[in-house]
Amino acid sequence: MLSRFIENFKKKSLKERFLLVIGILFFLIYLTIGLFIIFWEKLPLNMPSNYRTALGVILIVYAFLRFLRFFNTDKIQND
Repeated sequence: MLSRFIENFKKKSLKERFLLVIGILFFLIYLTIGLFIIFWEKLPLNMPSNYRTALGVILIVYAFLRFLRFFNTDKIQND
């Protein structure tokens, strides 16, 4: 699977590679922010802990949905 990913990455144009990198970057950003909100107790948010956990989980789920949608769209374009 990894070799196929690398092969497809080499076939992409510069614009498509850039969008792939940006997509992965934003996935990591949303995932990191969600984890920070859940686990960093001293984060300056005036929210009850159950709302903080809910917001963190929503951000993590959103990150994975973006990630899956991005690669499904990429898979359809390659076919």
